Amino acid sequence: MSFDVVDLRDFYAQPLGQMVRRILRAKLRAHWRDVSGSRILGMGYASPFLGAFREEAERLLAFMPAEQGVTDWPTGRPTQAALVEADMWPLPDAAVDRVLAVHMLEVSSSPEDLLREAWRTLAPGGRIMLVVPNRRGLWSRFDTTPFGQGRPYSRGQLHRLLRDNAFAPTHWNEALFFPPFERGIVLRSAVGMERFGARLWAPFAGVHIVEAGKQVYRPIPARKKVKTAKLKPAPAPVGALAPGG
Repeated sequence: MSFDVVDLRDFYAQPLGQMVRRILRAKLRAHWRDVSGSRILGMGYASPFLGAFREEAERLLAFMPAEQGVTDWPTGRPTQAALVEADMWPLPDAAVDRVLAVHMLEVSSSPEDLLREAWRTLAPGGRIMLVVPNRRGLWSRFDTTPFGQGRPYSRGQLHRLLRDNAFAPTHWNEALFFPPFERGIVLRSAVGMERFGARLWAPFAGVHIVEAGKQVYRPIPARKKVKTAKLKPAPAPVGALAPGG
């Protein structure tokens, strides 16, 4: 992981990072409209977006992986952030209702272990939201931002990864249609480009936003019917092998 917590904090303090935060936060909030009484866990570096749910959620937590480092969050309040192992979270089973993972999946050395841990800590009916760089997008080609780190994903790759780890994708969205350049004209037109990007060049968005539900029972494929040979009676003994022969 080439971007540590200081790099991430500095990125979101810059004008480009502030625009990214504004756009992604609005899209996440638009989808998770009602989180009243929910327990929400942010994984990776999700702290710039968790504040959107502070007034309604019962509890907010921000877990940051050891390879990245941790920073205090929220500012001016009792800390709700912790440094954890990426695939071992200090939570009991079914402890949270929703998981928001940002700057996490693409830099994880074992995405399967990460998703299995998310599955364990989510309550039945729980949901996970992932923000992941798009393999076909422009942002994954510039390593000057956090979205240019690690392994970007296509929609098909994300879908298979989630299904293989007992999650069912339920909602897809894309974001970051403007180029990752910190120039005045780009930043001023970023909101307009987001509005039209979904219609004109959705496959080339900077990031995928996918929500998936926890599958309580893993689907088991039906077994193929196996043909069995019919049993034939053994032939009667003859000659010297016959009893009393």
